[in-house]
Amino acid sequence: MAIIGYHNSHEQFKPSVLLEYVRLAEQAGFQGALSSDHFHPWSNSQGESGFAWSWLGAALQATNLTFGVVNAPGQRYHPAIIAQAAATLAEMFPERFFICLGSGQALNEMITGDKWPTKAERNARLKESVEIISALWNGERVTHKGLITVEEAQLYTLPKVKPLIVGAAVSDKTAEWVGSWADALITVSKQPQDLKKTVEAFRRGGGEGKPMYLKVQLSYARSEQEARQGAHDQWRGNIFDNSLLTDLRIPEQFEAAAEFVNPNELDNFVRISSSVQQHIDWLGEYMELGFSNLYLHNVNLNHIPFIEDFGAKVIPALKDA
Repeated sequence: MAIIGYHNSHEQFKPSVLLEYVRLAEQAGFQGALSSDHFHPWSNSQGESGFAWSWLGAALQATNLTFGVVNAPGQRYHPAIIAQAAATLAEMFPERFFICLGSGQALNEMITGDKWPTKAERNARLKESVEIISALWNGERVTHKGLITVEEAQLYTLPKVKPLIVGAAVSDKTAEWVGSWADALITVSKQPQDLKKTVEAFRRGGGEGKPMYLKVQLSYARSEQEARQGAHDQWRGNIFDNSLLTDLRIPEQFEAAAEFVNPNELDNFVRISSSVQQHIDWLGEYMELGFSNLYLHNVNLNHIPFIEDFGAKVIPALKDA
């Protein structure tokens, strides 16, 4: 059985609200959690952007869940600082924290005023960051001169068990590359036939036998209209090709891109339904592709019914599948 986790969207909820929701999710039967790490939301209607690293310490203390966070080292964050932050959480909460590393979005990373590199350069920077983080977790004193500069850095507080480094990929090309260096893959949900290609690419690139995690974008409500309208209100700016989404700089640009998106155009990008059984069937398809962890992101704002109904009906059904 896959682990069914709750996704904590800092772009949509205040940290205090997310803390309450993740407590409720654990009580309802969710077995893990994932956290986003943004400086800006994608739209002003989402309207929040708490600091994930402050929140993670509180959430790990408040629950017994395992948590991951999606992070882009190299521009907004120096990788040595991310190595220290992750090591501290892993020392306090052994084997309950993992980190998902990707090349990032201009929306968050360009706040430093540095140029936004090409995808190839961002990937090279990410790979350097991964090597720096790994070396620091090994207790090495690190000096590095490249796209990233490190001068005689050493971590003195280290966990007994190093966190997993999960490679974040959206495209098949990136998934294949991630297979060569990551402990696991995390990607986002799409049509099963397309997701199968991503899985094959990851395995082909060196990911055979490694865990695969999936962030599932869905919209559930107790009425079909509420589920669809909630998805349209909150997520219509996130349905475009990743090459566009990574280069837009401010929430208003996402809103402009999504101005003419119709509510019925979201179905290829968000699993929208008021039917619990339909969601069970969709999630079962992802499990069949080999994903060991499914992190469910209910993109609308009505999370109490989602937590209650998925805890009562969806998770038990998948456990028995």
